[in-house]
Amino acid sequence: MSDVDTIKDWMAICNAKARYCRTLDTKDWAGYRDLFTEDYELDVSEGTDLPIIRGRDAAIAQVQSSILTAKTAHQVHSPEITINGDEAFAIWALQDRVVWGPGKALTGYGHYHERWVRQNGEWKIAALKLTRLHIDFEMATPAS
Repeated sequence: MSDVDTIKDWMAICNAKARYCRTLDTKDWAGYRDLFTEDYELDVSEGTDLPIIRGRDAAIAQVQSSILTAKTAHQVHSPEITINGDEAFAIWALQDRVVWGPGKALTGYGHYHERWVRQNGEWKIAALKLTRLHIDFEMATPAS
């Protein structure tokens, strides 16, 4: 693989991850779904009671159940990407904000650890594990 091909693949993965954040935050579920392989594996088990979720549709249903009515903002940066042919591994620094309503929100900091595969010339996320460094919670206060 030439340096130019590696750079093109690196940029394609970065662009796809940018689409991930945009489609997630705008609730563009069709666009979001298109970013994953059919056998996608989602691991958000750290700090939750959720098991690893296998299958694109099951994973998207879980994400929707968590944030469908929330306002969200996901930002990723500082990608570390290793490309090996039609497979790549990436780690992204993450900050996310999720607001379910007044006084019920979180701001999280952590990393996405991902495995990407090239399918029909497009890079798709095959596996994603979310790890957290810190979470700030805002909880509703009882009415007086």
